[in-house]
Amino acid sequence: MRNHKKSILTKFYIVAAFMTLLLSAIIFRVVDIQYFQGDKYQKISKELTRKPFTIYANKGNVYAADGNLLATSMSKFTIRMDVMSVDGKIFEKEVRNLSKSLAGFLGKSTDYFEQKLRNARKFKNRYLLLAKDIGYNDYVKMKQFPIFKLGVYKGGFIAEQKTVRAHPIGKIAERTIGYHSEKGEAGIEGAFVDYLQGEDGLRWKQKIAKGQWKPINDVNEKEPIDGHDVITTIDVNIQDITHHALLRQLEYFEAEHGSAVVMETATGEIKAISNLGRTSEGKYYEKRNYAVWEAHEPGSTFKLASLMAALDDKVIDTSTVVDTENGRIFIHGRKVEDSQRGGYGKISAARVFEVSSNVGIVKLIRKHYDDKPEKFLAHLKDYGLTEKIGLPIKGEGKPKVYYPGKPGWNKITLEWMSWGYSIAITPLQTLTLYNAVANNGVMVKPRFIKELRRENRTEKVFEKEILNPQIASKETIKKLKKVMENVVIKGTADNIYSSNFSMAGKTGTAKKYVGRHINEKGDTIPAGYSNKRYVASFAGFFPADKPKYSCIVVIHDPDKKKGYYGATVAAPVFKEIAQKIYTSTPVEDDMVNENFSSEKIQNLYTDFNKKINSNNTEVPNVKGMPAMDAISLLENFGLKVKLEGTGKVKNQSIKKGTPIKKGATIILNLS
Repeated sequence: MRNHKKSILTKFYIVAAFMTLLLSAIIFRVVDIQYFQGDKYQKISKELTRKPFTIYANKGNVYAADGNLLATSMSKFTIRMDVMSVDGKIFEKEVRNLSKSLAGFLGKSTDYFEQKLRNARKFKNRYLLLAKDIGYNDYVKMKQFPIFKLGVYKGGFIAEQKTVRAHPIGKIAERTIGYHSEKGEAGIEGAFVDYLQGEDGLRWKQKIAKGQWKPINDVNEKEPIDGHDVITTIDVNIQDITHHALLRQLEYFEAEHGSAVVMETATGEIKAISNLGRTSEGKYYEKRNYAVWEAHEPGSTFKLASLMAALDDKVIDTSTVVDTENGRIFIHGRKVEDSQRGGYGKISAARVFEVSSNVGIVKLIRKHYDDKPEKFLAHLKDYGLTEKIGLPIKGEGKPKVYYPGKPGWNKITLEWMSWGYSIAITPLQTLTLYNAVANNGVMVKPRFIKELRRENRTEKVFEKEILNPQIASKETIKKLKKVMENVVIKGTADNIYSSNFSMAGKTGTAKKYVGRHINEKGDTIPAGYSNKRYVASFAGFFPADKPKYSCIVVIHDPDKKKGYYGATVAAPVFKEIAQKIYTSTPVEDDMVNENFSSEKIQNLYTDFNKKINSNNTEVPNVKGMPAMDAISLLENFGLKVKLEGTGKVKNQSIKKGTPIKKGATIILNLS
């Protein structure tokens, strides 16, 4: 019996000792966690339930030269509700009023929102989505709704902010304005991202459910600082003119894509740049920056470089006679022929350029440079056609030029180069060369940016940059200007001639080189120049006597059945751009009375001129007019114009027939 009791006591002591040790260990661990490692575990706990979220700063704005906004950042808010943070009595008392406010604001019924809020409370939803992507003003209004006005903790109001990039003028010049996002970097935004990007802010959030976080405080711990502004050279009026002129022609000829650029002659400032590509549905949008990126065989617009080189070396003069024979010659078994059947016979070098004789220019260059092609190529280097221009915009195309003794050069490369084949350059390079001729031989670098600003203070001004102070002698430049003017008067572009204002330039029509492929019938077609696919172009300047602007239009793959020559497809776009720029600031004694090819444009400008010349003292009706045309008209009447929206004029704040008060502001609502 005694042994049995002793055994029980022994077991009791063992258990007691074990419990004592266990309790001691627990106490030690609690003390260790609480006093020695407390900070560590508190930090781990906070890291699991709290973390900082970046509040991205608004980028700086991108402005046109005249102050119009091209790109800006807008705040968008997502509104959610933590229904469990609201006191039960307050919830029951105000849920109906909150539902009414939500219904009036978001468009659904009061009962819908009340049921949604009650269900959220029933299922303890602490992250109920109510509205997405609302603007700042709407966010401020919602913040004052019943219950919400109590704040984050008592009212359950959760607002999550993000910034989005907006283009107030719509899709016009979208690729040149560009972007810097998950899509990559492009255009002005991509080139100047370091300046446009501001300083990000910080906001702490607390985890309330799996994958769900809500702000801890009503305000950000660190407010974001907005970026800085970029002032471009773009003129919104000229951009609008250029975009729509190109778009109309692309649509009519059902072309694959095209570009048009307007440059200010003296400064190199790009006043307009439009790049439009075709979708599978036949619509056009700013698909790629073709003017900057796409190096292609230019065709006959390149003849300017060939003629300039020969004239400057004095191996020919504009009066030099060349026999174009019957319009067809063969060089090493390869055919060169003119567009006019039977050729032009014996004509001057000037006339070769004016009628764009392929045979004529090839014979001239072959005669004087066949044994010294390096001399011809040295001129191309001086003209800036062998290397990139060096634009800040990313994605500039690299010219493709062949050299003697290098891969790609053969016994006909020089001859083919003379009429715009066996060389690839970008439209902007071609325009830079033509602009240099217009600028009396001074080649200036194309410029997209005027200045950088910080809080309305100019920090950096981008001055004119001269690439070549004199690309050719003044005598050569003078001759080139004359033959380019004659192209419009009596050459390949005589279809765009106007007796009211002068233009000068050169047409270009190039067959496209197509690689080996399988056609629709399943036949394998070898690589070569296509008889169905063309590039139509026109480059020039206006007015011809005192050039203010240079311009290039390039259109790829027009429907051959409708037309494919540069004179037919591209030159009319050049004329319309020049015409509208010329008439955008009309002078009463210097008006254009042109025979337009488009009846719609004819009626518009006939009416425009009638209104300007009538000395009317009443506000005209501008409803239905394109915004830029309406601005021109109203400003000529002495009114200040403010635009709201984009497109054509839908409403005007001052009614038609109201007596004009000089300096008054008229607001145009655009569709």
